[in-house]
Amino acid sequence: QVQVVESGGGSVQAGGSLRLSCVVSGYTISSRNCMAWFRQASGKGREWVGGSRGGETSYADSVKGRFTISQDNAKNMVYLQIDDLKPEDTAMYYCAARRSVNFCSTANSNPTVFDYWGQGTQVTVSS
Repeated sequence: QVQVVESGGGSVQAGGSLRLSCVVSGYTISSRNCMAWFRQASGKGREWVGGSRGGETSYADSVKGRFTISQDNAKNMVYLQIDDLKPEDTAMYYCAARRSVNFCSTANSNPTVFDYWGQGTQVTVSS
């Protein structure tokens, strides 16, 4: 059984930083697997923020320069470092995993291509 679990969210002031973690169990992440982070603010749709595959990453324009995704395949984990947090970053953040290595791109922002999702971790930024 595959599980995806996020952690690391919290309440911070604008300008602060957070590091979100995502651990996958049930299969081994390789450098060929695609992972992604999405977020969903209250009353809004799910927004792709970035993706990774091995050492390659892609980011949404809205977060480029402030968000950094990294993978630690030895630990089966993916991280999202968020710097210079802004109130508009307030959202539930989700980690998504695609098990197949086919049709896998770091820039794939379509939620339907990801097979497994975590329950999310809340990030709240106050001004």
